[in-house]
Amino acid sequence: MAERPPRKERPVRQAQVLRAERLTPHMQRVVLGGPHLAALPLGEFTDHYVKLLFAPAGVTYPEPFDMAQIRERLPREQWPVTRAYTVRSWDPAAGELTIDFVVHGDEGVAGPWALHARPGDLVRFFGPGGAYAPDPAADWHLLAGDESALPAIAATLEALPEGARALAFVEVADAREEQKIATGAEVVWLHRGERPVGEALLAAVRGLHFPAGVPHAFVHGEAGWVKELRRHLRLERQVPRERLSVSGYWRLGHDDESWRAAKRDWNAQVEAEQEKTSAA
Repeated sequence: MAERPPRKERPVRQAQVLRAERLTPHMQRVVLGGPHLAALPLGEFTDHYVKLLFAPAGVTYPEPFDMAQIRERLPREQWPVTRAYTVRSWDPAAGELTIDFVVHGDEGVAGPWALHARPGDLVRFFGPGGAYAPDPAADWHLLAGDESALPAIAATLEALPEGARALAFVEVADAREEQKIATGAEVVWLHRGERPVGEALLAAVRGLHFPAGVPHAFVHGEAGWVKELRRHLRLERQVPRERLSVSGYWRLGHDDESWRAAKRDWNAQVEAEQEKTSAA
């Protein structure tokens, strides 16, 4: 049997907290900086993301930080855990990287870190990555997401050229979670209340009178409703596959680790099922 090629380690970057602020009851903004962010390759996409590294409670790592040695010398339960977060904005002149975190008190790993982040705190991350940017030649743009997709939707709206037509639907818990976005596009805030996540988004987009032309669509958030909205756009609205950026950022009933382990296969299965139906 041929030996598996050695794992290629991705470079780990380091940043320090410059400042933090609470935007809404469930959204915390953290601005990062430091010399290690110089020449950060950002700007191609509006859904750029970084994978933040968090040490388990009570675990510290020797300097210089070496991910390969950590994996080789420490048991897996002591490896850093990763959490992917969208880059809300990047100011290359100031060297400031802004990330918005959905927070639910002490639940999770990244949210509590963001709530307690103080100037000077260090954080490491992989990345950046990314895959989507609004096509400037599109007839119009459709953006739909829950809180987890709000940073990418806001970044997209602010990057659109003047005169571009866009409709954005953002589902949040209530009016307190709405944010100001520097855009002339139409933003529809949907208040979830006691309804299941995504229900308001599905109803709004299904009931939308589509403008003329083919949209470029960005649909991201909880995987269950994302799957249903993808089906609607592909099968009922006949939006071409290549005009869709669709992904489940998270899934009800799954923690981050279990969802990341299943996400690639789940997304592939959804796409295969819906594309087969579309071709029938």
